[in-house]
Amino acid sequence: MASTFPNISISTERLVLRPFDEDDTSALVEMMNDEQVIAWTSVPHPYTEADARRWATQLAPAERTEGRGIVFAVTEFLTQRLVGIVHLQNTDWRVRSSEIAYVIAPWARGEGYASEAALVTAQWLFQDQKFERLELRTAADNTASQQVAQKIGCISEGILRNAWIARARTGDGEWADVRTDVIVWSLLPEDLAGVSEQLADTGGFTSFTDWN
Repeated sequence: MASTFPNISISTERLVLRPFDEDDTSALVEMMNDEQVIAWTSVPHPYTEADARRWATQLAPAERTEGRGIVFAVTEFLTQRLVGIVHLQNTDWRVRSSEIAYVIAPWARGEGYASEAALVTAQWLFQDQKFERLELRTAADNTASQQVAQKIGCISEGILRNAWIARARTGDGEWADVRTDVIVWSLLPEDLAGVSEQLADTGGFTSFTDWN
């Protein structure tokens, strides 16, 4: 039984999901310093070029080689501009289950990129890799990510109370930790039936991606 994902790229009509490289550093810094990304992920703040370079050249590749998951840089097919990230993590090879997380750059929101990238990743995971479950976790107030989950056919399974720490601006403009509930979603191969690859979308972010 395989214990690592292949080193591949996946494409749709509009997007290419590929491994990160060092040329993504500048775009990654800009994306990860966005306020919505800071609020809903554990990304270091401020996010530096050193952070981005380490992610692109060390941490992201290690996810695949160590069998923990796989990280895709999501880019526009025509412009090759970095749209976002899709991350399969916490992979259980015996159960054939993995957890998906995603981030979309501020300029790319509202174009359906989050749901398109998540959906093609799920299709690849189920059809090519023969997985049986994909899990998604969203902070209770992260409605954008919840909309993406619903659009790709995920089923809400329940709430984990006080299970995550998000971040919010205080009155003086500083960031403060805020404890929040988490909604657990799942997607099975049969849930993809009838789901369109071209979905309207507001963009979104999932929590629980290890950006550190």
